[in-house]
Amino acid sequence: MMGGLEHQLQALSKETVALSQAMRQPQGRGRWGEITLKRVAELAGMVAYCDFFEQVGSEGQRPDMLVRLPGGRTLAVDAKVPLSAYLEAEAATGPARDAALGRHAQQLARHVTQLGAREYWAQFQPAPEMVVLFLAGDHFLNAALEREPDLLERAVQRKVLIATPMTLISVLKGVAYGWREETLAENAETIRKVGSEFYDRLRAFADVYGDVGRHLGRAVEAYNRSAGSWDARVLPSLRKLSELGVGTGDEPPAVPPADGVSANRASLPFPAASRGRCVPLNPCHPELAAGKLRRGICF
Repeated sequence: MMGGLEHQLQALSKETVALSQAMRQPQGRGRWGEITLKRVAELAGMVAYCDFFEQVGSEGQRPDMLVRLPGGRTLAVDAKVPLSAYLEAEAATGPARDAALGRHAQQLARHVTQLGAREYWAQFQPAPEMVVLFLAGDHFLNAALEREPDLLERAVQRKVLIATPMTLISVLKGVAYGWREETLAENAETIRKVGSEFYDRLRAFADVYGDVGRHLGRAVEAYNRSAGSWDARVLPSLRKLSELGVGTGDEPPAVPPADGVSANRASLPFPAASRGRCVPLNPCHPELAAGKLRRGICF
């Protein structure tokens, strides 16, 4: 059992040494910073609005991430931070450690000056006149502030915002809220347009539907006139011919009149402009003849 534990400790020591050596190389630190930056964007729910750029070689002249802001603006984020002096401080003790931490603060301050001079905002217009310098850990910033307490103020003067993971998450969360508000505003405008268009279409449909009702009333009136003509003119002649022996002798069929259209006025889907119009009823309608109904159905 002790032999297995000793073997695990040796393996862990080798992995720690390999990780330390990888972190001392600029490319390894840069890759670690890019991965951490992507993770921060994921935690903030902003991956859909972030463009990541993998650095090639040692050019380092472009940001590691571009954040698309509401209104078509762009915010540049740079994660290329020199950490060699800090790693030396972690491996040293006493005065050597203090000297390494002093160099770390100087390296970070120098990087702030260089980053501000690049003026990324001029390359990605429209953009706010600032660039975010991302530090993958709060301890990197705290160690530099212990040696240079005014580092944040000097960075802001050079239009550089130093952000740790929690700070950047807060910034990106605010940007995500802005995107949600803009999306809601766009949806509200779309709903207004669709609602206005639907209202106009519904009014046009109601006009057509009212015309259908009026044409139905006219059709009923025409049918009843023809039925009255059948009863008054055609049917007597047919009966007389039947009496004279023409035909089979069967009684000619009767053509009953159709009832007028009746409906609850409040339930009709006609627009207000279509109401107040009347559809004539059959003049031969028995209730109309008895004076129980008016001469038309009014809408």
